[in-house]
This record gives sequence, C-alpha cells and structure tokens, in this order.
Amino acid sequence: MLRQSINGLLLLIIFTLLTGVVYPLAMTGLAQVIFPAQANGSLIQRDGKIVGSALLGQNFSQAGYFHGRPSAAGQDGYDAAGSAATNLGPTNAKLMQAIKEKLTLVRRENNLPADAVVPADMVTSSASGLDPDISLEGAYLQVERVAQARGISAGQVRDLVDRYAKSSQFGILGEQRVNVLKLNLALDKQ
Repeated sequence: MLRQSINGLLLLIIFTLLTGVVYPLAMTGLAQVIFPAQANGSLIQRDGKIVGSALLGQNFSQAGYFHGRPSAAGQDGYDAAGSAATNLGPTNAKLMQAIKEKLTLVRRENNLPADAVVPADMVTSSASGLDPDISLEGAYLQVERVAQARGISAGQVRDLVDRYAKSSQFGILGEQRVNVLKLNLALDKQ
C-alpha cells in the first residue's frame, strides 16, 4: 500500500512538471520562434510606442476617424479585462433600445437619411465586445464623414479602405472586413 502511494505521488509530481511546466514552456518557446508577433499579442507600434493590438477593438469617436463596432466589454466598453457580450436575447427590450440609439447616432454622425440602411456590425457588439474589424460596408458608410473631417477627398479615403481590406477566410468564411486601428493609423500617416 505504501509503495503504491509513493508511486502515485511520483506520477503526480512528474505529470505536474510535464504538463504544468515543461509543455507550456515548450509551446511558448515554439510560438515565439514560429509566430513571434502573434505570440506577443499582435501589438501595433507608432513612433516606437505601443498604441494597441490588431486583435482588440478600441473606442474611436472623433469625426476624423473610423468608428469600430460598439462594445459591451466592461462598464464603459472596450475593456479587455471585462471582455464579454451583453447576453441579451434578440427580443430583449434593452437590446432593442440600445440598437435604436446606436442606429440614430450612426445616421446622424454620417449625415444619412433616417431610413438609410446601416450594416448590423455598426450597431451591434460582437460576442467578445472587442472586435477589431468592421465590415467593408461599415467602413464605406463612414468615408464621407472621415474625408470631410480631415479635409481630403472621399476617393483617397475609400482607396485607403480598399488597401486595408481583408478578404473572407479561405474565401468562404466570414465577410470582407477592415481593421479599424490599422486603418486609422494609416489615415494619420497621410
């Protein structure tokens, strides 16, 4: 009985070290060698300073910037530590009210008529509340506002959107999209 207990304890220690120390360190090292940018959070730098991650949405509200998806992460939104959806169902009155308010805001900010169609991603948050991308339709909807605020042509802004557009994964999964942070940083460079 004592021998079995000792063997069991040794196995516990060995497997704890293997699965809790050796394996995680090996995978971290391998990721650093093969995918260093992704392993370090896909951080984006400007002038040597980290300004964000390509994987996390940020709150842009100024007229000269593209606005991302609404966020339900944290109390004020865009809180990476509080990443979560609202968990409100499609018939929930609170969700419907929030969508109506966001729809009104998007139409007003972009000088759209009251009956203009607005892409769903511009008025609903993603499951994480931190989606860094918007649909091409959502970006095109904002081109005129951004161009006017920056004093450049809408064609220049649209060309920039097209340059930063990513296609659907494998050509079939998802839709064309653009990373809002990367797009806004490219706007600042112009």
